Amino acid sequence: MYEFIRTGDFARYVFDRDEQALAAGRIMKAILEARSPRLSDLAQKMPGTPAANYKQIQRFLGQTDTKAALERLFDAEAPFVIGDPTEIPRPEAEKTSYVGTLSDGQTRGFWLLVLATPYRGRAIPCSFVTYSSRTIAEESSSRNLEHFAAFATVKELLGERPLVLDREFSYGLLLENLVAEKINFVIRLKLGSHPPTFLDETGRQVKLAIAQGARQVYYQLYYRGEVAVNLIGVWKKGLERPLWVMSNLDPDRALEIYLARTKIEESFKDLKNLLCVDKIMNKTRENMEKIIAMVLITYSVGLLTGEAIRDEMYTDPNGKRRKEWYLFSGLFVLLKQKMLLASKARREVMRRVRQAFALLVFDTVRTPV
Repeated sequence: MYEFIRTGDFARYVFDRDEQALAAGRIMKAILEARSPRLSDLAQKMPGTPAANYKQIQRFLGQTDTKAALERLFDAEAPFVIGDPTEIPRPEAEKTSYVGTLSDGQTRGFWLLVLATPYRGRAIPCSFVTYSSRTIAEESSSRNLEHFAAFATVKELLGERPLVLDREFSYGLLLENLVAEKINFVIRLKLGSHPPTFLDETGRQVKLAIAQGARQVYYQLYYRGEVAVNLIGVWKKGLERPLWVMSNLDPDRALEIYLARTKIEESFKDLKNLLCVDKIMNKTRENMEKIIAMVLITYSVGLLTGEAIRDEMYTDPNGKRRKEWYLFSGLFVLLKQKMLLASKARREVMRRVRQAFALLVFDTVRTPV
């Protein structure tokens, strides 16, 4: 289905020079065809000889800031920004400088933290950072600083929008930084066997308690006695444990936003399962990150295209969505389902996709909104 996508047209929106856009378009097409981020796989799928293609990709990476191009996909109309970390295993990469050990303490690999804005129950990536136990040690850094470095890249774009994060970000230093930088946040609370201490305004400890099937709200509690947050907990029947969300926003609004985020996690599964971003292999961290940016840009084009195809194929003339519409993501429809679109329908699909992509790029506001 992806064969009719003129990837070069989309590349021109995010790369300023024609020669860069031309090369980027070829690489994006190869990513869709190979469903792989590996340079050798991409070189096999591009027109011409693999050896010449490999050199072309290397030249492109050496001359182009693909991460800056990715940042142009920030949606200025987005209600919130999502942060999602994922482990990228590299078990055979013993000598690769940016590879450390993952959370199990044994498997080699690194972390990829992607920032994205919501789009129709999925997400459009706009920024990311990578880090590992090795890079943190060599750079005298920490996981906390790496996390905040990612958020700093979109800080001026966030404005009043909250940053929505999962349990990995439930720690005091990050909360302090977010408050100091006046960034709104919605974070799932990590409890575990050693839950954090919460104090009320009088300094008295508050133990979080909720009954199954119930809902509980706390205002102005102090996380570890230091950072003021609002808390909301819900425990749906049939689940093993409750969900707690902390925020500096109204608790009900925070819960609504977090629940929307949980659906969007499917986007990051698509990146692994359909474009195999976790199979990336580059000798240098710089090139690895540049290729990740290209995969994320390609993913965005594929997602937008697949969503338009899904609407076209699984919506009846009265505008009612058929059950199949709810079963598949846009990228799955594009890459896995072999559908035939009439020429007129195909042109209309691509017109809508180009319009949506252009709005993402040209409506980006570089000042707080």
